[in-house]
Amino acid sequence: MILLFVFNSNPNTFQWILVTGLLIAILYQFEKVYQYSSLFKRRKSNLTEEKISLLAANVLQDNTHYEKFLAIIHKYNPDLVLGMETNLAWENAFSTIEEKYPYTVKIPLENYYGMHLYSKKELFNITKKHQVEENVPSIFCEVGIEKGKNILLICLHPAPPSPTENDTSIERDAELMLTGKFIRNQELPTVVCGDMNDVVWSRPTRLFKKMTGMKDPRVGRGFFPTYHAKYWFMRFPLDHLFHTKNLLVGKMERTQYFGSDHFGMYYEIHIKNTPKTPKNPHLKPDEKEEINELIERSE
Repeated sequence: MILLFVFNSNPNTFQWILVTGLLIAILYQFEKVYQYSSLFKRRKSNLTEEKISLLAANVLQDNTHYEKFLAIIHKYNPDLVLGMETNLAWENAFSTIEEKYPYTVKIPLENYYGMHLYSKKELFNITKKHQVEENVPSIFCEVGIEKGKNILLICLHPAPPSPTENDTSIERDAELMLTGKFIRNQELPTVVCGDMNDVVWSRPTRLFKKMTGMKDPRVGRGFFPTYHAKYWFMRFPLDHLFHTKNLLVGKMERTQYFGSDHFGMYYEIHIKNTPKTPKNPHLKPDEKEEINELIERSE
């Protein structure tokens, strides 16, 4: 009613308010996504020879094009392979790579939340966690690299809000916040990777980055939209990798289509020469309150 009154009394005033509001909304959204465009200048760093490579993909449980994904593994020849939505059928398909990847973590499930990790490098302190939901696992482990160093690897695939999953994003957001709290108590170089079922510029994901101080290798490179792989006009960046400041990502590629509704992502993660553990970022009281609230809502 107020807008109608303003419009009837002074059309120019109404139009000015409308245009100004739209411009503010556009600029607000642009500020969030601009850094993920190739226009954003990212800081260039010298890459060390010491690195570890990771291929991660939501393979889609019902996808039976096993040989296509195995061909992608063969193409990139990564140190680690992370498969999500993996069941016993996918575990059987992966058996062909076990000679090359002798260190494994296997969680075969038929509920679209199975997870398998295969590694050429030894894995330590492996924990299969169910942080929020009993049927939604995550993997926490240390990956042994050269010179006796370890990297903490956290693999996530929280359930999204959808008619067939959860009514809201409460569970997904809580898992991200719990993971962030865990990372704040760690000293090892850390990588978090997986299908997060959320865009990187959302409030919970930005809060996760703020509380951990982790970096997103997408910044200055592009969006790398991974879902939906079948529809080019409806794709969003849902598969993420974040890393602490004592690591760097060099090569980063989206894989070819292999029958899933997601594309896979390949990363080469370099270890800095002086991997000093960064101090935890300062959190404002209202940010701490928001984090705790997101966790408590899932309990």
